[in-house]
Amino acid sequence: MSNEKLRIGFIGAGGNTTSRHIPGFQSLNNIELTAVCNRTIESSTRVANQFGIEKVVNKPEDIFDSPEIDAVCIGTWPYRHSEYSIAALQSGKHVLCEARMAMNVTEAESMLAIAKKHPNLVAQIVPAPMDLPVWQTVRRLINEQKIGELREVHVDVLNGTAIDETLPLHWRHQKKYSGMNIMMFGIFAEIVTRWTGKTKSLVADAQVFIPSRNDTESGKLVQIEIPDSLGVFAKLESDIRVTYRISTVINDKPSTSISLYGSEAALHWDGRDHLTLSNSQSEKEIIPADTQTAIGWNVEADFVSSIRENNPVQLTNFEDGLHYMKITEAVNRSLINHSQVNLDAL
Repeated sequence: MSNEKLRIGFIGAGGNTTSRHIPGFQSLNNIELTAVCNRTIESSTRVANQFGIEKVVNKPEDIFDSPEIDAVCIGTWPYRHSEYSIAALQSGKHVLCEARMAMNVTEAESMLAIAKKHPNLVAQIVPAPMDLPVWQTVRRLINEQKIGELREVHVDVLNGTAIDETLPLHWRHQKKYSGMNIMMFGIFAEIVTRWTGKTKSLVADAQVFIPSRNDTESGKLVQIEIPDSLGVFAKLESDIRVTYRISTVINDKPSTSISLYGSEAALHWDGRDHLTLSNSQSEKEIIPADTQTAIGWNVEADFVSSIRENNPVQLTNFEDGLHYMKITEAVNRSLINHSQVNLDAL
């Protein structure tokens, strides 16, 4: 559609949508923020007034059915991602869907199947953002064998964000809203896939240390279904070993890192913009991110570019989203069956 005006409707307008997506679209040329539909008319109106969005609508169908909207940004919790993405695509609208992609593999497969039936429409998932400045540098270093033959990947995402037992129930604690997604595991599985390739098999163990929380809406204690501590041992299709440690109940300073261990050296990422290279005989060497690829957050511009210039979606397309949902579902099956799960079986 070249540089014609692109009219965007928003379904769900929580933290990510208001802090990232709406400002991101507003920074681009010839973009119209046409309509918003949040959980209540009151919250929709607040967002519309804050950002100058033209219309407040009562229900998502008003956005799907509108001939005045070209693209839909879906910012709901995962329990609506599949339903709304499919409806938008079937209505002839481009889709930018918040991560995680879906509740489970079945939903993700349905989303991909519909997207393939509409190849003229852009279907994009918001990517895991933490590694955006460095991921292409990491890929280059691996490809150039700066660490030799890559053998192991260690992922730590350890913090105390849920250690306070008095904190109220959150939607991320409930499978009816989150599905099979567990804490930040899916985000880091996506990052590891981006760096090193697809997962072949895994085995997982988990625990819920804080068994219940108060639901502020009902005033009742609700049993927690989603683990607050998770360990995963995975093997990639390339036979690289990956170890994940994810916890939100660590009573210590938070630690987020990925370490790549090769036959010649190790590459460490601190969860931000810093990479270091080291081995047993040398001091750590700081590796700056390649300036030409250290682009950071560019999600909305990429989405618009894919629509206007027909650029293929890279971060993140529905095919890659389906793979990380398979990893996530494999973790859940392993927890239930206490056994290794091969992703080919999903």
